[in-house]
Amino acid sequence: MLSDSHKHIANLVEAISNEPTAEIVYFLGDGTYEMDEVREIFKDKMFITVRGNCDFIDTVPLCDIRSVGTCKIYASHGAVENVKYSFSGIKSEAINNGCNIALFGHTHQKYYSFEDGLHLFNPGSIKEGNYGVIDIMENGIMCFHKNLFEIK
Repeated sequence: MLSDSHKHIANLVEAISNEPTAEIVYFLGDGTYEMDEVREIFKDKMFITVRGNCDFIDTVPLCDIRSVGTCKIYASHGAVENVKYSFSGIKSEAINNGCNIALFGHTHQKYYSFEDGLHLFNPGSIKEGNYGVIDIMENGIMCFHKNLFEIK
């Protein structure tokens, strides 16, 4: 899960390179122009991209709802749902659409909670080195925050 690159393409490439077994890359907005270049590098990955408040490409949707494995995922930048002020909007959208994972960015702050059967996850800003990984297994869902600049 990647969000808020704001022209830091090298960080996008490094994060995706760090996760070679990842099958799907979610980009949660504010840098959709960069994703065209990144897609050319990682042709073996499936990319799901939503538009952020700093993206002006009308062909990119504001949200995406789809089933992935045993889960249903609601993905949005978060600006439309006002996540800087409250998570109630994004929670409602996800739950009303039958989702058990809600992904968002916008705040540039890492966040995770599990409440009422919903995993609410913000990977933070990849501009600052933050990204997320979600492992969907038969017996559950694991959400991890990672940072490019932490000592490995």
